[in-house]
Amino acid sequence: MAEKMEFDSGIAQEYDKGVRRTLPTYDPMLRLSQTFLRANLAKDASLLIIGGGGGNELKAFGPLNPGWTFTAVDPAKAMLEVAKMKTQELDMEKRVEFIHGTIADVPDEAAFDGATCILVLHFIAKVEDKLALLKKLRSHLKPDSPFVLVSKVGDAEDPEFKELVSLWKNYWLDTTRMTEEQVEALMKGTLTESVIPEEKLREVLIEAGFHRIANFFKTNHFGGWICYAK
Repeated sequence: MAEKMEFDSGIAQEYDKGVRRTLPTYDPMLRLSQTFLRANLAKDASLLIIGGGGGNELKAFGPLNPGWTFTAVDPAKAMLEVAKMKTQELDMEKRVEFIHGTIADVPDEAAFDGATCILVLHFIAKVEDKLALLKKLRSHLKPDSPFVLVSKVGDAEDPEFKELVSLWKNYWLDTTRMTEEQVEALMKGTLTESVIPEEKLREVLIEAGFHRIANFFKTNHFGGWICYAK
C-alpha cells in the first residue's frame, strides 16, 4: 500500500509540473476562475468539472468553498486516481463524485449551478464536436449558471500564432532538460490540433447557449473565457 501511494504521488507531481509548463500562468488562471465562480455561486452549490482528472480544480476551489459539491468527469482513469488522492488529502471525499468517461456519461437528469472546462476543448478535433460538448454541458446547467472555459485558441496558419507556439517551445527548453528534438516532437501536435480562432469560439459558445462572454485570461496561444448559461 505504501508503495502504491508513493507511485501515485509521483504521478501527481509529474502531472502538476507538466501542466504548469504547458501553461506558465496556470495558478493565477485557477485563482481568477475561483473568484468568478465564487462571485456568482451560493455558499452551497454544485459544480461540474469537465476534464477533472488531476484534481487541480478541486484543490483550487474546494478548500475555500466548503459548501460546494463537485462532479469531476475525465476519460483517463489514471488521472481520476490522482484527483481522488488529492481529495483524500484535502478531506473532500464526501463532496466529490467522479465519473470515468465524458460529458455523455453524466446522467441526463443531473443539473448543476456552475461548470468548468479547462484545457480540454482543443483536444476535440472537429468544430461540430466541440459544439456538441458545449451544448451537452449547457443542458446540465441551470439558467444564469457561471461557466469557465480555457483552451488553446488561434489559427494554426497565422504567423502570429506560430510565433506564440515558438515562444511556448522555448519556455519548455528553458524549464526542462528535454532536447530541442524532443520538444519539437511535442510541439508538432499543437500545429495540427484543431485550435480555432477566438471569433469562431465565441460563435460556438453562443450557439451552445451561453451569453455575456468575456475573455478574462490569455497567455501565449491559450485563452480563458467566462460566461453564463442562458
